[in-house]
Amino acid sequence: MESAEKRKRMLSGIKPSGQLTLGNYIGALRNFVRYQDDYEMIVFIANLHCITVYQDPQELKKNLRDAVALYLACGLDPQRATIFLQSDVLEHAQLGFIMNCNSYQGELNRMTQYKDKVAKGETNITVGLYTYPCLMAADILLYDADYVPVGEDQKQHVELTRDLAQRFNHRYGDTFRVPEPVVPQVGARIMSLSDPSKKMSKSDKGDKGCIYLLEDVRSARKKIMSAVTDMEACVRFDPQDQPGISNLLTIMSSLSGEPIEQLVQRFAGKGYGEFKSAVADVVCAQLSEIQARYQQVIQSGMIEQTLQQGSEQARRLARRKLDKVQRKIGMEFRKK
Repeated sequence: MESAEKRKRMLSGIKPSGQLTLGNYIGALRNFVRYQDDYEMIVFIANLHCITVYQDPQELKKNLRDAVALYLACGLDPQRATIFLQSDVLEHAQLGFIMNCNSYQGELNRMTQYKDKVAKGETNITVGLYTYPCLMAADILLYDADYVPVGEDQKQHVELTRDLAQRFNHRYGDTFRVPEPVVPQVGARIMSLSDPSKKMSKSDKGDKGCIYLLEDVRSARKKIMSAVTDMEACVRFDPQDQPGISNLLTIMSSLSGEPIEQLVQRFAGKGYGEFKSAVADVVCAQLSEIQARYQQVIQSGMIEQTLQQGSEQARRLARRKLDKVQRKIGMEFRKK
């Protein structure tokens, strides 16, 4: 294996505004674990992004702690990946403001999350939510990330990051590496079990369509058996006409490693009940494994040690980059 210095760098983070879900695992966490052998992996808990909308303080504390524990339980190794809390590296917020000052209002007006809230008529939209794509750009650019694994719905933010990096480099000289988005081919976007037209989301008010990583397996099985399907009575991958069945196929394929085409052949002529039961078996086995490791992590004291080690590593990289940025802009005139 190549040394860390020669490997390409990959960065990503999860915003634990609620408990992490099966969608988070399939779309992100599981891939982080795979990537840590091939890339210099930097993963963080995006707690600054959490507070763009109000969070109950006690719930937020629990969600943050559980997120770190689940990172470790799912297989991220602090000896092979840099794992930290975003707020422990103050350079994120400072570069975030600098990115604000290099972004245009029209660009932020086009960001999907802001546009969706405006379209729904929401009025109490925070400035933090409006500008958080600039902070996300700072998260990435601080570390000269080569690649950023994202779902399809977040690809727009990486494109903004690329635009900001190129704009800054044009104005001030070569400073930032321009990152590339990486979208997994299977499982990048797991949909709600109750409404397969929407993404499975940890912040949904109702949770019938969402399976949480720390959820009781009996509850998870019940949700899968109750998942919305259709009247076709045929297990087929057709996201347009059979989104519910297609979502379950994606979940099962992602967790089992069996290609969707083979699953379709295996369940040809069989009823939805038998198919859902097989999906539930795979999901519940994965949840049980993750939850057992989660309990070990909670009892081990690994969380504090991991965050301290990770924040020290991240700060060294972030400080160098922020100093360079501020010198380029002209904000710094002293030698450090």
